[in-house]
Amino acid sequence: MGWPGGPTFNDSISLSISCDGQEETDRLWDAITHEGSAGQCGWCKDKFGVSWQVSPIQMREHLENPDPVKSAYAWNAMRSMTKIVISDLHE
Repeated sequence: MGWPGGPTFNDSISLSISCDGQEETDRLWDAITHEGSAGQCGWCKDKFGVSWQVSPIQMREHLENPDPVKSAYAWNAMRSMTKIVISDLHE
């Protein structure tokens, strides 16, 4: 005997993917959001409602830049993105 409606996903569970480069980021982002939805800062949901964060490993070098101006630029750029675009994280 099953419960009506079955289980549903919520944001208390999420999965993270560390991608190597923009091409891999684009491919995985597009696959997940194809029947899902885009969120902010690399977050998205697949067609089942599972939350994912798709992040290129190169993003970290920009966010953790020792130059506070460059780091702030990267953080502000990331906050305005849905899919992370590496080339937009620096001037």
